Amino acid sequence: MIYSSATLSISLLKPADALQLNKLLVSNTERFIRFLPLTLADNRTLESTHNYIKRKIEAAENREEFVFVIKDKYQIQIIGLIILKQIQWDIKQAEFAYCIGSRHKGKGLMIEAIKALTSYANQEMGLKTFQIITHKSNESSVNVALKSGFKWKKTLVNEFTPLNEAPMDMELFELKT
Repeated sequence: MIYSSATLSISLLKPADALQLNKLLVSNTERFIRFLPLTLADNRTLESTHNYIKRKIEAAENREEFVFVIKDKYQIQIIGLIILKQIQWDIKQAEFAYCIGSRHKGKGLMIEAIKALTSYANQEMGLKTFQIITHKSNESSVNVALKSGFKWKKTLVNEFTPLNEAPMDMELFELKT
């Protein structure tokens, strides 16, 4: 386990998480589809979730990407995900992508989780600069970035293209530790 508090726990994704991860993603498809289409596509069935987990464990072993699960305070139900990606070890920089189930949004849990993982990645992995890229219309995500200590850096023109939509400008937030 990476982190534990009275409200949540965070750990690296493992094979035993398949059912709960699939349940989280499938039950929140409408909420996640616009900004997490690839993760959703990789987790449509329980079998595909097992394959996703296998690939993500291999990516973590190769230090390419790390997927963390956020569980409820009882450490039973997966309520969210944080992906540490776009890792550039040479400049000690990485990006966070994240999601939380609709039943748990607005409670400050993702802010707590991002702060905890920023500290973990800094202390245990030696990363110094963290980024969050989000769309300005995703107010919840913008609030997570700001309340986690990230500062707006710039607008990234045509940075992301959601399914069946035109390319979108995204906002880059950054935190240096």
